[in-house]
Amino acid sequence: MKNRVIGSVALGAAVVAMSVFASAQGRGGRPASPAGTSAVQVAGKWIDISYGRPIKRVRDVFGSGADYGKITHTDGATVWRAGANVTTRLKTEAPLIIDGKTVPAGEYSVFIDVASPTKWTFILSNWAAQTKYDPSNKEALWGSFGYTPDKDVVRAPMKVDTLPFSIEEMSWEFVDVTADGGKLAVMWDKTMASVAFKVGS
Repeated sequence: MKNRVIGSVALGAAVVAMSVFASAQGRGGRPASPAGTSAVQVAGKWIDISYGRPIKRVRDVFGSGADYGKITHTDGATVWRAGANVTTRLKTEAPLIIDGKTVPAGEYSVFIDVASPTKWTFILSNWAAQTKYDPSNKEALWGSFGYTPDKDVVRAPMKVDTLPFSIEEMSWEFVDVTADGGKLAVMWDKTMASVAFKVGS
């Protein structure tokens, strides 16, 4: 009898644990951080960014004081993947001029160094991206884990602004677009950080 009671308790605990896990995954099997994309066409050329979209969920996203930016350095990563899950990727059909440096047309990994509430650095890198986490693959990154700056193509200061409202799901957007350029902006909670670009020839 005692073994039956213990077995029933264990089974009940397992069912509760599975229910909690299923709830944590989101209703209807939705991922906790859905995939997102943003695109723009400038001077006839397409620029796309793809990324995972973390949701705020009532958190103090960026924190303050000594804890500022802690969420962006998950599990010891030195820079933020500027998204969730997979590495954020930028693909451009045209050369881009960012902070006076020309970035050739191609595909790049995107990172941000979040140093302080006013000092963010935009990074384009030649690191390849893993589509599925593989700790033995040292040639490509999952998120920003294992990032090193030796493959950086450009590092540029970002303009950091406070929004008058809160963004629930992190978003990359092309803003203030003109005939030859614009700004690439990341928005989450009440923060927007942007970097200007022009399309080269």
